[in-house]
Amino acid sequence: MISNLKDILIPAQDGGYAVACFNVFGYEDALAVVEAAEVRNASVILSINLDMRQFMTMEQIIGMLRPMAEKAKIPVCLHLDHTYEMDIVKQAVDSGFTSVMFDGSRLPIKQNIKLTSAIVKIAHKANVSVEGEIGFVGYNKGKMSIGTKIEEVELFAKESGADAIAISVGNQHLQTKKIAKIDISKIRAIENVTSSPLVLHGGSGIPANIRKKLARNHNIAKFNIGTELRMLFGNTIRKNILINKRSYDRIELLKPTIKETKKLTKKIISNIGPLV
Repeated sequence: MISNLKDILIPAQDGGYAVACFNVFGYEDALAVVEAAEVRNASVILSINLDMRQFMTMEQIIGMLRPMAEKAKIPVCLHLDHTYEMDIVKQAVDSGFTSVMFDGSRLPIKQNIKLTSAIVKIAHKANVSVEGEIGFVGYNKGKMSIGTKIEEVELFAKESGADAIAISVGNQHLQTKKIAKIDISKIRAIENVTSSPLVLHGGSGIPANIRKKLARNHNIAKFNIGTELRMLFGNTIRKNILINKRSYDRIELLKPTIKETKKLTKKIISNIGPLV
């Protein structure tokens, strides 16, 4: 069943678990994620990032993902990740996404709130949820993170109308190893000023035991997972091509990625998701 972000994060908060948000890039990984979530009886988020949006049109992406979400036995949110332009947000809402992220983290706080509020008004009319970001989450071997300021997240939570807030507390995008050092004391301080569902991007770099602790004992309701699945997908294809050197059958070469991605996705959901 198709759902928006707000409708799956509030139950996660109340139930003491978090929802996994997976960046997907095609039919195979999207199918694996949905099937794994069904096995675990857990809500899940299919997220589309800028790379995917530049590869396919939004209409093509939604044409592939929405029927999958509508037929799923569990709530599935279709989320557009890290968006910076108002016209892209409008296009996402019109195309059929059920959630959008407006990333104003590199803007002055007042401008971030102003633009996020305008996007919330547009999105909420279509029952589309909005995620914002306070404190820039940087990239491994790239732009450095700028940690979330407590006073800014408090103001943003009160005035923006966003349904979820991504924070920067030691997490980084594109980490290939689980080396992120999460500032739990800062998370506690943020929890003291807002009850909004909190989001950690760069979930692939966070050790599994820390992800579990944050999901069970804190207000982190959403983890973004991308690199972890990308690495598995790529390694599985390489291995299968070496095994089947004479095969030119696309389905034969790609099909093993579904099985392997499903196994990893189930493991991640079991770690942070609802207790079965």
